[in-house]
Amino acid sequence: MTDMDDAIAAIRSGSVVAVPTDTVYGVVCDPANAAAVERIYNLKRRPESLELTLLCAGAGDLEDDVELTPGARLLAATYWPGPLSIVMRVRRNRWAIPRTGASLSCRAPDHALLLELLRRTGPLASTSANRHGQPPAVSAMEARVAFGADVDTVLDGGTASGRPSTIIDCTTTPPRVLRDGPITNGELLSRLGAGHPTEGQPQG
Repeated sequence: MTDMDDAIAAIRSGSVVAVPTDTVYGVVCDPANAAAVERIYNLKRRPESLELTLLCAGAGDLEDDVELTPGARLLAATYWPGPLSIVMRVRRNRWAIPRTGASLSCRAPDHALLLELLRRTGPLASTSANRHGQPPAVSAMEARVAFGADVDTVLDGGTASGRPSTIIDCTTTPPRVLRDGPITNGELLSRLGAGHPTEGQPQG
């Protein structure tokens, strides 16, 4: 396992690090480092058509990079940090993600250790800590077992809840729920206050 300074140094050097979140463990890297992003895809054995998520410390980290619509801004203000991933249109693509589309899934996780990391590194490219098609890790040990020496560093932040985040697409009108999670469709409806978000299919 490792400490915070080791994890930051590893990310800045282009390495892939396993981290805790409030939902499941994830693997993260510098989103501007194309080689590091490619390494995540390779170690996950993840199809290239499935985008990564951008983790951030708060919506302020994203102002210049994605289109924070009024609905997206309201949801972020209400549920971040927390288990809600918001898909938004990319305004300025300064990262090696997204790889195919013009939208990006973003989330501020409700985990003190990870938020400290994100405040020090800036936003990080992320996906769940598991080989594609396998259950996500919920502990540092499970993340290490899943990847072995293929992941450079593991930051231990205790046991995660094990339930992936809700995903809502705010690039459509009305916004569309892509994956059910801890925040229900009804809760999102009550916050948005205009029209029921439609339900769609999960994104990978």
